[in-house]
Amino acid sequence: MRIASFALRNSKEILRDKLNLVFGLGFPIIVLLLLSAIQANISVQLFAIDHLTPGISVFGLSFISLFSGMLIAKDRTSSFMLRLYISPMKSSDFILGYTLPLLPMAVMQIIICFIAAIALGLTISINILITIIVLIPAAVLFIAIGLLCGSIFNDKQVGGICGALLTNLTAWLSGTWFDLSLVGGTFKSIAELLPFSHAVDAGRAALSGNFNMIFSHLVWVIGYAVVILGLAIYAFTIKAKSDNK
Repeated sequence: MRIASFALRNSKEILRDKLNLVFGLGFPIIVLLLLSAIQANISVQLFAIDHLTPGISVFGLSFISLFSGMLIAKDRTSSFMLRLYISPMKSSDFILGYTLPLLPMAVMQIIICFIAAIALGLTISINILITIIVLIPAAVLFIAIGLLCGSIFNDKQVGGICGALLTNLTAWLSGTWFDLSLVGGTFKSIAELLPFSHAVDAGRAALSGNFNMIFSHLVWVIGYAVVILGLAIYAFTIKAKSDNK
């Protein structure tokens, strides 16, 4: 009940911030439309809609990190959170209370992205639903990254880390815009050690029907999500103790 009440409160906070909500849900669609317009005017298949959509869906989730990070960072400095620190809630309850309302928002962003892709020519199939399900661990991952950053840094620092650094890391190291093999070397090795390209590749495998390729990529995403969620809980615990002093 404590978690449910806290999650409900966070849902209201998310819905209250309509500008950031619209931006977070809409910006990936703008990118998808722009790249599709470019593809329509060139003969080379650089941004094929079935290849591009999973990548844009993952890229869009980086804005969920910014949203979650700002939410928890602002709460940490409020009198509301100071009162909650003396409640029976554990750090894991707080993190779960932030994650639960953010996850539907992330899934909705993915769904909207695929609806836009269908309007741009993506073939409707059951694989779309499978891809959306496959991308849920990536949504949890990006929420966890935001919560970790928000548990450590203030809202201005979160804006720089999640708003600039993370979006660029996701853009360049996910393989959304170009095949990582084109660069190769150390760049590709680093990208393959991070979860972003694996999230995109899992989505592409699901959408193309290569189901045997999904788990080998998804295990990286799930592993990172679990570890980062654990780190977010630990960081929140440490910061709660220091904020209470």
